[in-house]
Amino acid sequence: MSGDAFRDTWLSLRQRLLARGLMPGVSDSLSVRDPESGRMGWGSAADASMQTLPIRSGASEVADNAAIAAIALHRTVYEARKDVCAVLIGGGAFCRQMGAFGGWMPSVFDEQIRQLGQMARPTESLSQLPGALADGGNVALHAGQVLLLGMTPSRLALNAELFEKCAKAWVPATASGAKLRTLPWIVRYVANGRLMKEEARAREQVRLGKPPMETRGY
Repeated sequence: MSGDAFRDTWLSLRQRLLARGLMPGVSDSLSVRDPESGRMGWGSAADASMQTLPIRSGASEVADNAAIAAIALHRTVYEARKDVCAVLIGGGAFCRQMGAFGGWMPSVFDEQIRQLGQMARPTESLSQLPGALADGGNVALHAGQVLLLGMTPSRLALNAELFEKCAKAWVPATASGAKLRTLPWIVRYVANGRLMKEEARAREQVRLGKPPMETRGY
């Protein structure tokens, strides 16, 4: 991907997330992977432009102390999940309440399990994160922060919007003491199986140095 196209992709995704209230904190951060170069475009909500960084650390780069941990988190996700080409540390208002309710949402909505997969259990250290994401889920709570993943930049935006929608229903219901039923196992099995096939195709595309193809439906 050319430098201009890469930068435009990051900027347009950032603007979409900001406009929808999904990147409200100044320390929230967004990255996009370029499979061709093996690098990522990274920046915080407060940044008007992105930094282009190697996914694997070791090269010299410019980052202040507040950014170091966020960059390491984005890198850890990309190393653990080769199907992922966009990562957001952020989320909407209801997503951010997850920590007060155990930091984990069971599979209660059809589109949740179809597009987001099974939410990973909360983690605190980077060493725990690869194992938590190994099941292919696209949402996790890490060190109190909401972590959202996408196979493509547009898929990340849709995933972030969907998870906020799910959280907007689940958080108030849980806070009121309501008992919510999880989806039947057969529904979870079929829907999650479709997502895993898409992620397998995305991993292969990234391995070949190509961006994953967009799916026809969401």
